[in-house]
Amino acid sequence: MKTFQVSGTIRQEVGKKATNAVRNSGNIPCVLYGGKENTHFQVIASDVRKLIYTPEIFLVELTIDGVKHSTIMKELQFHPVSEKVLHLDFFEVTDDKPVVMAVPVRLEGLAEGVKAGGKLQQNLRLLKVKGLVQNIPEQLKINVDNLGLGKTIQVSELSFPNLELVTPKTAIVATVNTTRAVKK
Repeated sequence: MKTFQVSGTIRQEVGKKATNAVRNSGNIPCVLYGGKENTHFQVIASDVRKLIYTPEIFLVELTIDGVKHSTIMKELQFHPVSEKVLHLDFFEVTDDKPVVMAVPVRLEGLAEGVKAGGKLQQNLRLLKVKGLVQNIPEQLKINVDNLGLGKTIQVSELSFPNLELVTPKTAIVATVNTTRAVKK
């Protein structure tokens, strides 16, 4: 998994008034969970832009006032109208404790149903997996070579080494739909 480095500073005051002051200064209020205690801090908005607006997942090396933490981004809140980032939550990870993450899905190969005139449709872009941080890949590769016309791939049919799939077993990852040209 790729790493991303961010530095932040501790917030002395918490609450609505203090949080709004942080946002007005161009920073984003954040909370770090999973350690001995929750840590309230702030980061500069431009520093986390490449972390937020990407389909990739990262292990975040977070430095708060000189103290380093190995984390993942757990939650992200946007303003409903302006779409400005309101809040970030990070979760501290260790090598021996499993975490749940949403990992991007990448379909590989040419499906038999596509060769017959069908159209491949990817229904899920992310799958939630549970595992140790070092076992979580950057993306989950799924081979669709044997997927026939009108057939689907469900989560229950998939397995990945050292990972447990948390996404519901009946969810459909990909399907080959019949096109109008094939129906005639």
